[in-house]
Amino acid sequence: MNAEKRNFGRIALFGIGLIGSSLARIIRRDGLADHIAVAARTQASLDTAASLGLADLTSLDAAAAVQDADIIVICTPLSTYAPIIESIAPALKPGAIVTDVGSVKGSALRDLAPHIPDGVHLVPAHPVAGTEHSGPESGFPELFDGRWCILTPAPGTDEKAVETVADLWRACGSTIEMMEAEHHDQVMAMTSHIPHLIAYTIVGTATDLEQTLRNEVIKFSAGGFRDFTRIAASDPSMWRDVFICNQDAVLEMLQRFNEDLTALQRAIRWGEADTLYELFDRTREIRRGVIDAKQA
Repeated sequence: MNAEKRNFGRIALFGIGLIGSSLARIIRRDGLADHIAVAARTQASLDTAASLGLADLTSLDAAAAVQDADIIVICTPLSTYAPIIESIAPALKPGAIVTDVGSVKGSALRDLAPHIPDGVHLVPAHPVAGTEHSGPESGFPELFDGRWCILTPAPGTDEKAVETVADLWRACGSTIEMMEAEHHDQVMAMTSHIPHLIAYTIVGTATDLEQTLRNEVIKFSAGGFRDFTRIAASDPSMWRDVFICNQDAVLEMLQRFNEDLTALQRAIRWGEADTLYELFDRTREIRRGVIDAKQA
């Protein structure tokens, strides 16, 4: 059976924000599961998910949501992983697969693996896709089209379980890449986490300006600052957890960035036009590479 047409049985989603609701929409649209259960922290989120037709069962009780589930997808902030897996572990059936969508995989393995019962499989995953929006209403089924989904299973993970999770994300339009968790976290620190940190910092700096200047910064926002505000509008709970959980890789990449920024400050101070031009010309190639990789 093709991955695009495969039925994955019963799927339970924890969290129904952008990623969870987008996944639910695809599962519904393409008939990828017989049953979708959704667990969330608030009844309001569950009510919205039900009204949107994203679930066959909704529950505030995590253990009830995983009853007889074949695949469990954790779509909540990283700090919730340990309490979630502790609460659902006794209810997981043999052969079930636990996976997630978090952007830090070292902490995912650390928090989930010790609580996975014998006969249950853990396959951490990270769909590299998103917007600044959150909540059940924010999802859309095209979110993962043409995007990467990185799987970081620990050595010795059941190959059939890994392929099942890979098939699920292929069915959602993603291209699969396998990585070690530590390497994934280093890559994401540079490509995602540091850019978000910079965006939060720049927008934060703008909010600290005197009122008149701040108003004009907002009024005359062009592409650069406008794009920073979009990134900085992302879910604060999620990004708080990302920086705490991936602190080693983030701090390492941030140190490299600070060193490069110091060199750039020196070039500006001393009017080193050739240095500035060479940097700007070299970095244009990165943008061309992103476009060629169809990640723009």
